[in-house]
Amino acid sequence: MIEVLAKLGRGPVFLAGEVLECVITFTNPLSASSTSASSEMLAWASAQIHCQFHTSENRVALPPSDGSKHDVQAENETVFVPNRGERGQCILSTPPKILFCDLRLDPGESKSYSYCETLPVDGPPSFRGQSVKYVYKLTIGCQRVNSPIKLLRVPFRVLVLHGLKDYQFPQDEAVAPSNPFLEEEEGLKKDSRLADLATELLMVATSRRSLHLYNISNTRGKVGTFCIFKTVYKIGEDVIGTFNFSEGDIPCLQFSVSLQTEESIQEEFQRRRGQPVSFTVHARHQESCLHTAQSSFSLPIPLSSTPGFTTNVVSLKWRLHFEFVTSGESAGTCLVRGSQSEAVTWTGVEQMEVDTFSWDLPIKVLPTNPILASYVSQFSSTNSITI
Repeated sequence: MIEVLAKLGRGPVFLAGEVLECVITFTNPLSASSTSASSEMLAWASAQIHCQFHTSENRVALPPSDGSKHDVQAENETVFVPNRGERGQCILSTPPKILFCDLRLDPGESKSYSYCETLPVDGPPSFRGQSVKYVYKLTIGCQRVNSPIKLLRVPFRVLVLHGLKDYQFPQDEAVAPSNPFLEEEEGLKKDSRLADLATELLMVATSRRSLHLYNISNTRGKVGTFCIFKTVYKIGEDVIGTFNFSEGDIPCLQFSVSLQTEESIQEEFQRRRGQPVSFTVHARHQESCLHTAQSSFSLPIPLSSTPGFTTNVVSLKWRLHFEFVTSGESAGTCLVRGSQSEAVTWTGVEQMEVDTFSWDLPIKVLPTNPILASYVSQFSSTNSITI
C-alpha cells in the first residue's frame, strides 16, 4: 500500500497566467500492526492540468466532440488519460509531465516531487452556472507494476483578469540590485510580479469614484433619485447606493434591490431560439419607505462568485435589479386621522392603489487577490489517495 498526498502550497485559487505549484508525496507507511513489511514499487507517475466543460442538454446545443472518449481504461493500459471518466468535454489541457519512473519505497520511506505549471491565460474562468460549468483540475496518475492506473484529482479555482497577457515585463531587470546569496527561480519571480501587477490593476480599476445620479420616475411623475459612486467592483466588495425620495412627486411605499448575475448562451449554441437568460440572485435588500426622505443599501459581492466574463458559448454579466412599489394616490390620502383630540393618532389605510415598476443597472465585477479568495474556497489544498 502506498499513500499519495498532493498539497497546493498557496491555496486552491489562482489567477490565469500564474504558476501552480503542487508538492506530491509518495509514502510507504510503516504500520505498527504489520508483521511483514516489504518494499513497494511504482512503475511511473505523471501530472497534468485540464479544464472540463459541462453543459445543460436542455439549454445548450454543442457540436459533437472530435476527441475520443476514455470512460473505461483497461487494467493493462499504461496511457495517462487525466479526464478518464469525467463528464463533459476537455477544452483545455497542459502537456503532461513525468514525475518519476521506477520508484521503490522501503517501509516508512517517503519521496516528494514538485510539480509546477503555468496556467493558460486564454482559458475560461472557473464557473458553475445553471447552463454551463468550467471546472479545473490537476490530475496525478500513477501505476504499480501489473496494476491498473490510479488517478488523484486536485480541483482548484481559476480567476481571469483581462489585460495581464498583454503586459510586457521590463527587460532591464538584470541590472537591478540582487542578493547573490539568495537563489530565486525566474518562473517564481515572474509569478510574484504577475500577482502584484494584478493587484495593482484591480486597485486602479475599482478605486475610481465619480458621482452617478439617476432619476427614478414612472408614467405619473418623479419618484426620487438614486446615487452610486462607482460601477466597477471586485468580488468581496460591497455595492453601496443611496436613495433620495424627498424631491419626488409620487410617494414610494417600498423598494427592493437585488444583486444578480445574468447568464446567457450565445445564439448559435442555444437549444431553442430566443430562449430566456438565467438569473441568479447573490444578495437582496428590501425596505418599506413611506414618508422616508432618504435611504441606502449595502449588498456584498460574495468571494465565491464568478466575475463577469464572455466565451464563445456563454456570457456572464452583473447588474442591480430594482423594484419599486408606489402609491396610486397622493401622499395626503395615504393616512387617516384616528382621533380629533389633542393627542393625534395617524393610522394607515386598509387598502391602497399601488403601481409597480422595475429598473436594471449594469455593473462590472472583476476578480480579486486569489489569496483572499482562497479563504472561502470550497476546495481543499490537500488531497490524497491510497493505491
